Amino acid sequence: MATTIPGSLVNKAKKHFMGMPAPQGYVPGVGRGATGFTTRSDIGPAKEASDVPETGSGPPAKKARDDDEKEEELNENDYDEFAGYSGSLFSKDPYDEEDEEADKIYNTVDDRIDERRKDHREKKYKEAIEKYRKERPKIQQEFSDLKRQLSNVSEDEWAAIPEVGDARNKAKRNARTEKFTPMTDSMLAMATSYGDTGSSIDGRVQSGMMSTIGGMQSTMGGMMSTLGTVGAGWQSGIKSGAASSDLDLIKIGQARNKIMDIKLNQVSDSVTGQTVVDPKGYLTDLQSMIPTYGGDISDIKKARMLLKSVRETNPKHPPAWVASARLEEVVGKLQVARNLIMEGCDHNKKSEDIWLEAVRLHPPETSKSIVAAAVRSLPHSVRIWLKAADIEIDMKDKRKVFRKALEQVPTSVRLWKAAIELESPEDARVLLTRAVECCSSSTELWLALARLESYENARKVLNRAREHIPTDRHIWLSAARLEETRGQSEMVDKIVERALTSLAANMVEMNRDHWLKDAVDAEEAGCKLTAQAIISSVLGFNVEEEDKKATWMEDAESFERQGAVACARAVYGVMLREMATKKSIWLAAAHFEKQHGNTEDYNALLERATTAAPHAETLWLMRAKSLWLGGDVEQARKILAKAFEHNANSEEIWMAAVKLESENGQYNRARRLLERARKNAPSARIWMKSARLEWALGELEDGKKLLEEAIQLYADAPKLYMMMGQILEQEGKYDEARKVYTGGVKKCPHSMTLWILLSRLEESQKQTIKARSDLEKARLRNPKVDVLWLEAVRLEKRAGTKEMAAERMARALQECESSGILWSEAIWLEDRHGRRAKSIDALKKCEHDSHVLLATARLLWSERKVKKAREWFERAIKVDTDMGDTFCHWLKFEQCHGTPEEQDKVVSRCNKYEPRHGELWTKYSKNVSNWRKTSEEILRMATDEVQIPT
Repeated sequence: MATTIPGSLVNKAKKHFMGMPAPQGYVPGVGRGATGFTTRSDIGPAKEASDVPETGSGPPAKKARDDDEKEEELNENDYDEFAGYSGSLFSKDPYDEEDEEADKIYNTVDDRIDERRKDHREKKYKEAIEKYRKERPKIQQEFSDLKRQLSNVSEDEWAAIPEVGDARNKAKRNARTEKFTPMTDSMLAMATSYGDTGSSIDGRVQSGMMSTIGGMQSTMGGMMSTLGTVGAGWQSGIKSGAASSDLDLIKIGQARNKIMDIKLNQVSDSVTGQTVVDPKGYLTDLQSMIPTYGGDISDIKKARMLLKSVRETNPKHPPAWVASARLEEVVGKLQVARNLIMEGCDHNKKSEDIWLEAVRLHPPETSKSIVAAAVRSLPHSVRIWLKAADIEIDMKDKRKVFRKALEQVPTSVRLWKAAIELESPEDARVLLTRAVECCSSSTELWLALARLESYENARKVLNRAREHIPTDRHIWLSAARLEETRGQSEMVDKIVERALTSLAANMVEMNRDHWLKDAVDAEEAGCKLTAQAIISSVLGFNVEEEDKKATWMEDAESFERQGAVACARAVYGVMLREMATKKSIWLAAAHFEKQHGNTEDYNALLERATTAAPHAETLWLMRAKSLWLGGDVEQARKILAKAFEHNANSEEIWMAAVKLESENGQYNRARRLLERARKNAPSARIWMKSARLEWALGELEDGKKLLEEAIQLYADAPKLYMMMGQILEQEGKYDEARKVYTGGVKKCPHSMTLWILLSRLEESQKQTIKARSDLEKARLRNPKVDVLWLEAVRLEKRAGTKEMAAERMARALQECESSGILWSEAIWLEDRHGRRAKSIDALKKCEHDSHVLLATARLLWSERKVKKAREWFERAIKVDTDMGDTFCHWLKFEQCHGTPEEQDKVVSRCNKYEPRHGELWTKYSKNVSNWRKTSEEILRMATDEVQIPT
């Protein structure tokens, strides 16, 4: 029933949405939580209560498809690799060659793009895996330390570990007693009768071998029947549930022994005690039956048939006869092989191979006649003549064979050389004179003749050789060597130059490597001038201008590795002539002369170097140092004065001059030089050296004044703060030293040594917590610095907190996983049984780090593996020659296990390399009281502090 509303009220209460259709999906009352109900009469029999009524307020219905279009079914049976599902857009189009070619092109492009991104993708994946493993390590990694600790468990502790019981299996926990079933009477009777089993020997058995074999067969038959009876009875006993006893097993063993005795007795003679069968003849027959060839017999037969077919088809084919003979030789039929090869010789009398094979297969007494037949058939065969001489034993017979051979084949160089080797020098000279006439194109014969002749005749021989062989360089080089051995050094260069000109005129290709090899051979023969002449003439062959320096430096290094010092010196000489202003070449040549030359040559080279390159201050310093070490101090001063003229206010030259005066006790002159240097070339290093000189001379107040002035000028120089703090510590003014170090780390927060000195100062004053805090601050400002972590670990070790030290080491290795100094310390933090595993991990991370190699050598030393430890010390030195700690530990090792010669070897190598780094080494070398000590003295002092590893 509708209610009528007055018009005035309608106009006032009417909303703007009244009379408009409801939005799609709108259901009245849903927003305020109202729910309704429907009945069957409302929706009809074909709808459910949850269906949305088809009104204008509901969602729009889907459009019906056409009748001829089927509904798409995404079924795997309807899927095609190229067309997709059956209802796809291109399912009805054919897949032709153009589509296939297009797909190949797209796949190629995809593969190319994927290959370009492969490295980046693999690197990103690897980083993700490493990050994931660090956050979530494997179980085996988490328990690796516990597994290593299992090696400490003793056998008693292992035995005391209780067995794990299974609560669900009562039979295992409450084992019942073992049950036995009694044996039947028939089983016992059978076993008793089996134990009494025997066989009698018939007297007729002794009549012969056949009777013996028949007796063996009958006995074996009886044995088998007996065993069969026993087996049947045994099976019946098992089926009946009876078990065997120890007595039965003993009787079975006795029965077996009796049967074996019967078998042996039948073979032997019971009367005479001698065996009927001859063991030696029997073994000989067996040996003759064993084939020497281990292959298949059918393969041998097939090979025989094939080779027989080849021989019959073409008997003039020597390889078939040779192959047939070798086949028979392999299978052990040597006589058949000999017959075959001789038959082949009859068919092929002009074949060298078949005659040589026949000689090889026959014994020496027969081979001579075969060789004679071969020579008659092939009188000009060099190989057959050489074989004929080879089978002769007497030297005279050999010479006769060779002379006959040379009559038949006078142009064979092989025959001439073989004949000459058997002769005395005088006879060899005569033969060579004839040989060069017959074989004028053989360089070897000409050179051999020249070596046997006198000087004048040798020159004539070489001149004749050049006329006959104008394209061989060895004749020219032999002439140069000849002139050098006679002292005609001025002729060597001329001959080499004429050789190059003549060979070029005869269109001979110049191979640079061959000439350089000839230079090395000349030096090995003692002809250094010839070697240097060759180098000077051919070094620039086929070398571009821009590649000369690099190529020649490689040549010099190659000659040095081969031990050809004269050749290397000649290379440096050529380089210095053509590149006189190159500082690097002068330095390389100077180092070479220092290592391989004498002091006079070294000083002469440096004099030339300073003249050619006067602005290279390193050359001046090397020259002054060489003169100073030679004892000529005054000349060294003059050289440094000249160096000042060409390199005004050079800091290195100032330092060298100061060191020269201070080392020779001229302290006042050193002070004046430093004062002039502070005015003319001021630098933090000059001020530091000035203060250090005063500190070393004991003038601490003057040193502090200089350092205070220097800090005002160079506030960012950390070494100034270090020296000031150490002087104050030496005077016992720890509070002032703390202030200096604190100010230093504020100005120079990235100086690790300052942080470490501050921490050690706090530790010396029993302020361990403050020292730990300072190191923590240093690590925050300088992350991933291994020396700070190392100091933190050692601080905890000195404090006695090993657990804290292990924790610091674990964090340090996570942050600096490739630090060799941390891994070397980690090895010795482990217990004795865990050091080997830790050293293996360290070598995997830092294979070429000197600290890790030194720690490994010390570990082998502690295990008393002397030979291996010495090898690892050697390896550590090769990796880093500037590591002084390695020399200290190595010398201590040799003092314990080596000889005085090996100790001297370590000291000499230390003096040669003059190391400057290393924690133990710098402890003594940087000590102001040792400022005038040599490397050997510092080595001895540091070695005394080294402890034998245990």
